[in-house]
Amino acid sequence: MACIFCAIVRGDAPCVKIHEDDLTLSFLDIFPVARGHALIVTKEHYDDIFSVSPEAMARVAANSLRLATAIDRALAPDGLSVMQLNRPAAGQSVFHYHMHLIPRQQGDKLEIHSRVKGDDDELAATVSLLSAELERA
Repeated sequence: MACIFCAIVRGDAPCVKIHEDDLTLSFLDIFPVARGHALIVTKEHYDDIFSVSPEAMARVAANSLRLATAIDRALAPDGLSVMQLNRPAAGQSVFHYHMHLIPRQQGDKLEIHSRVKGDDDELAATVSLLSAELERA
C-alpha cells in the first residue's frame, strides 16, 4: 500500500514544508482542522509507535516542542493539541508515525481530521510565519 507521507518525504507529493532535518519533516496539514495545524513525520517509514526507533521518536518529540513554541508565538492560540495516534481504533488514518500539532481556540470542537482543503494562500502565509519563528529560536 502506498504511503502518502513516504511520497511527501521523497518529494513525489507536494507539501507546505515548515522544517526538515535528517530524521524528520514538518509541514502544514493541507486538510487543517485549524490554521497552523502541523504534522511532524519521520523520514523513515514506521507504521506507528510500536515500530518507531527511539531516535526518530525522540526527534519528533524535540521538533514538536520547537514547533509548538513557534505556533504559540506566531498564532497566539488559546491552546494547542499535541496528538500522536496509533491504529484505527485510536483515530490513526495514515499509517506512518507522525505527530499532530493543532492550535485551538476556546470553544473549538476537538477534531483531529478535516475533509476541507486549506486555502493555498493562507497555508503559504502561515508557513512563512512559523518558519520565521523557528529561525528566531
